[in-house]
Amino acid sequence: MVEPVRVTGMGWTTPLGDSLTGVWRRLLDGETGLGVWPAAHSVRNPLVAVVPEPPLTVPAAARQTALAVRAIEAALAQAGLSGRAEDVLLVLGTSYGAHLDDESTGELDRWAAEVATAVGVRRPPISLTTACSSGSDAVALGARLVAAGETGTAVCVGADVLTPAKRYGHTTLGTMSPTVTRPFDARSDGMLLGEGAGALVLRSGAADQPGTHALVLGSGASNDAAGLTAPDASGRGLVLAVRRALAACRRDAGDVSVINAHGSGTPANDEAEAAGLDELFGALPAPPTVFATKAALGHSLGATGALEAIASVLALRARRVPPVAGLERPRPGLRLPVAAGAPAAIRPGLALSLTLGFGGFNTCLVFGDAR
Repeated sequence: MVEPVRVTGMGWTTPLGDSLTGVWRRLLDGETGLGVWPAAHSVRNPLVAVVPEPPLTVPAAARQTALAVRAIEAALAQAGLSGRAEDVLLVLGTSYGAHLDDESTGELDRWAAEVATAVGVRRPPISLTTACSSGSDAVALGARLVAAGETGTAVCVGADVLTPAKRYGHTTLGTMSPTVTRPFDARSDGMLLGEGAGALVLRSGAADQPGTHALVLGSGASNDAAGLTAPDASGRGLVLAVRRALAACRRDAGDVSVINAHGSGTPANDEAEAAGLDELFGALPAPPTVFATKAALGHSLGATGALEAIASVLALRARRVPPVAGLERPRPGLRLPVAAGAPAAIRPGLALSLTLGFGGFNTCLVFGDAR
C-alpha cells in the first residue's frame, strides 16, 4: 500500500454497549460483558458475552443483520456520509454467522446483500469469510481497494452472532474455558464466546483532513497450514504476517508502540502468539505494550477483527490501553509488557491489530495516528 488510507468513521455494537466512548471507558475500567445464558444442551461454560438487543429469541440471521446495520449506520454518521452515496462500497466479513444453525440462510452473499439494502448502499457488496480473521481481512481488503482507486469510500464490517451450534462446537473442541478467559495468563484454559459487529469507514485523501481518526498504513497476511483448529505453536505464521504488514508501509518493529493481540486465552493460541511476539519484539530496548479485549467482549469470531481494529484506533488516540481482563500472572517467556490490573500508557507510534483464525489464517493491520 503506497499511500495511507484514512479512517473517517467507526461504529460498533458490543456486549458493553454501542457508544464508542462509552464502551472504551468501560474497557478501561476493567468491565466485562460476560453473563450466564442457559443452553438447551450441555455446554462447558454457561458464560457468554451477548449483545442484549435484539434479544436471543430473534432468529440469528436477523440478529446478525441488525447488529451489522447498527454499526454501519453509526460509522457512516460519524463520517458525515449516507449509504446512498454513489461511491460507497461495503466489504463485509463473517465466520459462520447463522449458517451452522439455519441452512435456509443461504450463501454469505445473500446476507451481505440484505445488509447493503438495509443501509441504502447501491453498489453490490463484497463478502468474505476467513474464520476469526474475517473482520480484519475486510478492513485490509477495503483499504487496498481505496488505495487502488477502486472506490472513494469503503465501509469495512465484521459481524457475527452467538448461536447454539457455536457453543456446542467449542465445547466439543475443548477450546471453551471452564472458568474465565485469561489471555496470556499462566493459568489460561480457554476462550468464552461473544458476538457483535464493527464498522470502519475508509476514505482516500490527504492525511491531515479534518475528521481523520487514524491511518491504515498497511496490512499483511499468512496461513501457517498447521491444522484446522490449532495454530503453529512456533508462531511463525504470525511473524510472517507482521513482517509483511510492516514491509508494506516501510516501517520496522521499533516503530510499533502498541499491539492489540488476538488474545483468545486458549493455551494453544497463547503459546503461538507469545512465541511470535517475543521473536519480533522481545529483544527491543522499548518493546510495544500488548493488550487484548476478548476477555471483556468475548470471542466474537468473524466480528472480532473489526472490533479490535476500532479498539486499536481508540488506543492510539487515547495514548493508553485497557487492562487485559483476567490477567494476573503473565505467562513466562513473553518479554513484552502486557496491560494488567489497570490501564497502561503507551508512547506515540504505530498500532498493530492481530487476528489468528481457525484454518491457519493470520492477519496484521497497521494503524498510524493521524496527528
